[in-house]
Amino acid sequence: MRKRGNRSVLFTFITALVVMAILATNVFFVAINKVHYRSGTDLHSYADSANTIRETTKAMRGNIYTRNNTIIAEDNRTYNIICILDENRLAVEGQITYVKDKEKTAAELSKILRTDKDKILNFLSQDVYQTELGTAGRNLSESTKKQIEALNLPGIEFTDSIQRVYPLGTFASNLIGFAQSDETGSTVGKMGTELFLDTYLRGDDGYRVYQADKNGYILPGMKEDVKSASNGNNVYTTLDQEIQEALEESFLMSENLFHATRIWGAVMEVDTGKILAWGQYPSFDPNTLNITDYNNYGAQIPYEPGSTLKSVTWAAAINEGVYDGEAMIDANEYYYEWDEERNPHRVDYAPSMPITNASGKKFGVIDYNHGLMYSSNVVAASIQSELLTPAKHLEYLKAFGFFSSVKTDGMPEETGILNFTWPSDKLALSYGQGSTVTMLQMLQAYSAIFGDGVMVRPYYVESIRDAYDNNRILYQSEVRTTGNPITAETAHQLQKILYDTVNADDGTAKYYVIPECEVIGKTGTTQVAINGSYLSGYTIASFMSGMPADDPKVAIYYCFEAPYNHDAHYYTEPVQNLLRKTAMRLGYANVNTGEEPVEEGQETEQGEEGEPEETELLVAGDMPQLVNHSLTYAGEKLAGLNGTVIVLGNGNTVIDQYPKAGTLVDNGEKMFLLTDTNSFVMPDMSGWTRKDVTALWQVTQFGFRLHGEGRVSEQNIPPGTMITRGTEIEVEFE
Repeated sequence: MRKRGNRSVLFTFITALVVMAILATNVFFVAINKVHYRSGTDLHSYADSANTIRETTKAMRGNIYTRNNTIIAEDNRTYNIICILDENRLAVEGQITYVKDKEKTAAELSKILRTDKDKILNFLSQDVYQTELGTAGRNLSESTKKQIEALNLPGIEFTDSIQRVYPLGTFASNLIGFAQSDETGSTVGKMGTELFLDTYLRGDDGYRVYQADKNGYILPGMKEDVKSASNGNNVYTTLDQEIQEALEESFLMSENLFHATRIWGAVMEVDTGKILAWGQYPSFDPNTLNITDYNNYGAQIPYEPGSTLKSVTWAAAINEGVYDGEAMIDANEYYYEWDEERNPHRVDYAPSMPITNASGKKFGVIDYNHGLMYSSNVVAASIQSELLTPAKHLEYLKAFGFFSSVKTDGMPEETGILNFTWPSDKLALSYGQGSTVTMLQMLQAYSAIFGDGVMVRPYYVESIRDAYDNNRILYQSEVRTTGNPITAETAHQLQKILYDTVNADDGTAKYYVIPECEVIGKTGTTQVAINGSYLSGYTIASFMSGMPADDPKVAIYYCFEAPYNHDAHYYTEPVQNLLRKTAMRLGYANVNTGEEPVEEGQETEQGEEGEPEETELLVAGDMPQLVNHSLTYAGEKLAGLNGTVIVLGNGNTVIDQYPKAGTLVDNGEKMFLLTDTNSFVMPDMSGWTRKDVTALWQVTQFGFRLHGEGRVSEQNIPPGTMITRGTEIEVEFE
């Protein structure tokens, strides 16, 4: 038994020695000869660290959305063609792996890429290992890639890349900004929200590290190190798509009407500070980056606001208890002298130039309330110097947030310039001239005037959410009170004067009346200040309004710089367009006006010679809930709306709709009913607006590429064609 046990141990020992010898021999061969002993594979290339391959898996950047969940910015994965030209490249399973028939390859690719065959042939005729095909072969869609792959052309391969796209084009572009690829191929925020929130939007790239031989083949069993990419987080804004588009539509109207050089405006909820629309003209399309001005006008361009700032002068006097709206005052001219502290005092006559009203108007003796209604510079100066003091007036301006940062969601901003040294500086400040502010500050200040005296900070980032779990909220906005500059009683008394400014027959803002909803507001006109002087022949006209009049819920501010026009507050169609569409969008149409709703086509008297005698109203209604209902049911529900119904797909049940349920539908608006997620018949988009096309994009989630501005002039898929998912739809606007 003992001998048998010894033999067993000896056998085990000898076996171990043999295994160790084999291993040692393999190590010797690998170390000295760089040959894998068992497989005979030449490991010279593996021994060289240069053959360690690192492949990066690019993370997708987070999306940016409107409050309606419409995509403002998103990443599209695209593909670039790589053509292998080296005939020494090893074959795979008997198939060549390089471009052998260059003529055929160029001919086939030119058809799909819609480019000149000879251009492709020139690329393929180079004496290099591999080549790309220039811009024609870059940023291809998945459907184009599949078309090329179906040709089975030897030597044609692809690398993938990510392209940042902006489906809504110029939509709030100076606020949203843009992102583009850096030297590593990662998409990085360069401007606006894309830059402010880059750390949230940018994901973490993944990678794959392995060793390969000179032909790129991996030896079986070699270790790989793999890390998956982690996509960026999604940003949800407070921007309302319909109101934003109405704002930008009004910009174009002002440009055409007044030849305006710069226009800016916003719509904001009074109680919360949520910005529903924010924009400027000229802007840019982040898909093409035709940028002429990188500034965000509403926060980075201080300007003299003019008479819209008079509301603060009146608010200060009312709040201090020194104001009697029915008291009478001479509103013709304001002569003044000053004391040793350079504080002005009104006198009957002085050799200095007097303060006058716009265009030299002399209103005679009027009450203080009419001083604001008529936008009198003389009355404003009198309030500052006689009822208040310049220092007290300035105290209120600062309490309203002027000349300080608002700090809205990280956007860069200027604080404006305060000129408060000389008597003329102080007086000019009472009627909004001589010092500069920003639209952001104006919105914040008027949140107190249109509300109950409580001032809130404007904001536009609603939330930031995890890309993989929408319920995981990384940031949630909240209402932030920034001060209580006036009491609720003061705010309400001032609102009554601003009501008469718009709605009284002798109010200076009477041409901003709209039939849908009563508004309150204040006009402003001032010169354009540049480098300490004024730009000759140009003015800034503005209008700050709140609606509904009896309890303002939104503030609408609109401002444009243009050659001087005496009738800038007379031809108000651009602003009325914004006011009317905002009223309808938010459900304020014909509420609290004390009048019956105006029927379609009904004439409305304006009461002034030369004004339009009628206003064509938009007929609107609420979009019903149609998802999970039959097309028959949908047709019955939509019968009362004067829109165009477009059915997408061959199904009988609605699985998605645009507009969403509860959304106000304008007269003639397109209504899309989706019945199939995989295919639909391409409609004729001739003459469609960008809004119409993006609505089709959103409801189908097919791939679209939009080029240009205006209305649809071309589409790459003919009308009536049945298209399937993966097809890329290109649309040209002009």
